[in-house]
Amino acid sequence: MQHLKKLYLLLFIVVIPFSTVQAAEDSAKKSQAQKGKFLGVMTTEYPAWFKESFLDFNEDVAEAKAAGKRLMVLFHQDGCPYCNAIVEQNLAQKDIETLVKKNFDVVALNMWGSREIATISGKTYTEKTFAAALKVQFTPTILFFNESGKMILRLNGYLPPRRFKVALDYIADKQESKISYREYVAKHLPKGSAVGTGKLQKEDFFVSGSVDLTKKTNKPVAIFFEQKDCPSCDTLHQKILIDKGIRETLNDFTVIQLDMWSDTKLVNFAGKKISSREFAKSLDVKYAPSILVFNRQGEEVIRSEAFFKTFHTHGILTYVLSDAYKEQPSFQRYLSDRAHDIQATGKDVDIWRMEN
Repeated sequence: MQHLKKLYLLLFIVVIPFSTVQAAEDSAKKSQAQKGKFLGVMTTEYPAWFKESFLDFNEDVAEAKAAGKRLMVLFHQDGCPYCNAIVEQNLAQKDIETLVKKNFDVVALNMWGSREIATISGKTYTEKTFAAALKVQFTPTILFFNESGKMILRLNGYLPPRRFKVALDYIADKQESKISYREYVAKHLPKGSAVGTGKLQKEDFFVSGSVDLTKKTNKPVAIFFEQKDCPSCDTLHQKILIDKGIRETLNDFTVIQLDMWSDTKLVNFAGKKISSREFAKSLDVKYAPSILVFNRQGEEVIRSEAFFKTFHTHGILTYVLSDAYKEQPSFQRYLSDRAHDIQATGKDVDIWRMEN
């Protein structure tokens, strides 16, 4: 009998741990099977004619000047579909490729890279710390420098071909000393074959009536700067703002729509009565549509002035609403963490989705 008790005890010691390990493995497999997919990632092969730089920007500026060109610095990251669009949609158009090759030396930087950079001022950074110092929040981010090494234009995010070409023309033709980029865009951006609706599209979450930004609602503020005859604005409303998640999130904001060229009066955060046009200019709003997101204290946290689809647009809003920006200064890292959290619930994340 004593031998049987010892045998049972031995079996208990061996079988129970094995069962525990097996249960843990089964749970892990189940958890992995339930994890959502990450969709929309695109691999990009950058053009062979991009400059092979030693990343000394003083040398790059001087070499570009000697060749009758200007320096263009492109921040990208792996898997970025918007970076892919710059190459496969913008630079794939012959007139744009020819314009860039003729007028710019292009240096590509990985915003998470470790290569060492010597800046115009002589300071040294890695690609990653340089991106952080410049507060690069979107990829692609493109910087343009003049012959003296002064940055004269910064594009935050992807611009579709027509808008991108206007920016290239502005820098290539050295217009920065003659006209502001904002005014140049308004004057030169072609309407193209697509036409807007001829009026601003309304949403039920927009504040109605006169705008007074001194009125506190204990909500963050999202201001949509748009204009009439704006196909990109129409796309925003018809394919992005129809998303259920975005609409639910905007219910927790004070949401204001302004015509960036209108003379309609409003009261700004400082209590000054000015026109929508003046307000847009004071905030350096260059494009329609632009979405500027302010915290509850009326301080701008982040803006969307490029072409973003549903995941990034929603992320810009939740970044402010959740106060995540206070703990995580990098919007890209916030997006990565948010994607992982969504996947952990079993839902797919598609960073290139536009509409449901």
